[in-house]
Amino acid sequence: MFQSIRFSSRLPARLVRWNSTGPVLPPLMATLRTDLKTAMRAKDTTRLNVLRALISETNNAAKTASPIQTDIQLLSLIRKRLNASKDAAKEFDAAERPDLKEKEDAQVVVLEEYASQVKTLPIAEIKEVVINEIAAMTNANTKLNQGMVLKALFAPGALWMESQWTGKKLLPR
Repeated sequence: MFQSIRFSSRLPARLVRWNSTGPVLPPLMATLRTDLKTAMRAKDTTRLNVLRALISETNNAAKTASPIQTDIQLLSLIRKRLNASKDAAKEFDAAERPDLKEKEDAQVVVLEEYASQVKTLPIAEIKEVVINEIAAMTNANTKLNQGMVLKALFAPGALWMESQWTGKKLLPR
C-alpha cells in the first residue's frame, strides 16, 4: 500500500563526478577578478566595464575549441581590445564627440595597464636567440631550413623559453 520514497540523483552514483578539475586559469586572470571586486567597491565604472568585458570574453572563449589558458593568450585578447578602443577613440574624435572619446581614452589607459603586466621577450632578444640557433646549427653542419630551425627553437627543454623574470614558460605549447 505505502511505498518508501527515496531521494536519488538523476544519474547513478557511478556516473556522477564527485570532484572536478577545471582548467587552470592564467595568473593575470586571477588579478583581473580581484581587481573587478576592488573596482566594484571603489565604484570605478571605467575599470569595472573594462574588466567585465575582458572576463566575459575569456568566459566565452572557454566555450570554444581554443580557450584562453595562458597569459600570452590573454595578452592577445587585451591587445585586440586595446586596438579596438583606440580605433573607436579616433572615430569619436572625427565625429566631434569628445565625451565618448574621453571614455575610450580612459579604457585605453586601463587596458594598457593590464597589458604591461605580462612579461614578454623583446624583438631584439628573439632575433638574437634565432641568430644564435642558426649559428649553432651551421657549426654542427646541420641541414638548414626553416622547419629545422623552428624544431630546434621549440624543442622541449629549450633554454631560451624559460623566462628570466618569472621562471615560467613564455610561449604556449
